[in-house]
Amino acid sequence: MRSDEILLLTPQETRSLLSIEECIAAMEEAFRAHGEGKAPPPGVLGLHVRNGGFHIKAGMLHLGRDYFAAKVNANFPDNGARFGLPTIQGVIVLYDAEKGSPLAVMDSREITALRTAAASAVAAKHLACSHSHTFTVCGCGEQGRAQVKAVSRVLPLQRVFAYDTRASQAEHLAQVLTDELKIPVTPVSDLGSATRQSDVCITCTPSRQPLLNVDDVRAGTFIAAVGADNPMKQEIHPGLMASSKIVTDITDQCAVMGDLHHALETGRVTRESVHAELGEIVAGKKVGRESAEEIIVFDSTGMALQDVAAAATLYERALSAGSGVHFSLAP
Repeated sequence: MRSDEILLLTPQETRSLLSIEECIAAMEEAFRAHGEGKAPPPGVLGLHVRNGGFHIKAGMLHLGRDYFAAKVNANFPDNGARFGLPTIQGVIVLYDAEKGSPLAVMDSREITALRTAAASAVAAKHLACSHSHTFTVCGCGEQGRAQVKAVSRVLPLQRVFAYDTRASQAEHLAQVLTDELKIPVTPVSDLGSATRQSDVCITCTPSRQPLLNVDDVRAGTFIAAVGADNPMKQEIHPGLMASSKIVTDITDQCAVMGDLHHALETGRVTRESVHAELGEIVAGKKVGRESAEEIIVFDSTGMALQDVAAAATLYERALSAGSGVHFSLAP
């Protein structure tokens, strides 16, 4: 590959080249680097429009070489019903951060789903009870499927409940994952009934109202709240946030766009209520779970360093495999 060439990678190549196991390992290293202060603070910029929104996330990591990546994502929850299009569409541009040279352009949809699920798996590994075996996923689209697969790699799951406001989505996910994971995945119509039986709950929806309250979970539950990636979205009731140990991906970001944001607005919690960022726990700077009874909420708004780590891993795998299309912007 010439120095002026850029590699173009499709969603199909992402699926074939980047495994969930590799992505989990890459996310753990990204969070560790963040926790150890070995990466510059990542940045985020959001813009809301009538039917959805756009955000740009950018960060840099040293992964044998210095990589910078910027992701531009569009998030339009009604796209499927209105246009037959995905909710999330976007691109990631990966750069050599020493020379400033663009290295690759790739579709962001598959990477976003993988890296988000992989982050939940890292959080579950460090924050869930190690014997956790019952799991509820709330939101049964592509992200829900990725979440179950990722968490199954780090916890001994024996039973999964699948909930979605669209019953057909939950039924489809249950059928696909029962066959794929060889564990029973059951569609449910009552979210609270499922979560009260579960050790782990993950919410990955576009909800603008709380889905889980204090009475919906039992002692010892680990919750990953994934859906609130802009200030209007909300999945966790402030009362549940206040009664739980709160761990964020990036506290500054969660304070303006995550479930933490809503809890802060009600006055039920303060910034000091946040126990740690996940990177601090992965790096060993703070403890994670301290008892089998505590409820832990991981507020996951999506850290740009996750995109850098996933994009760099995919790029290196593509180079080794000779995959992708080469093009140049040079005159």
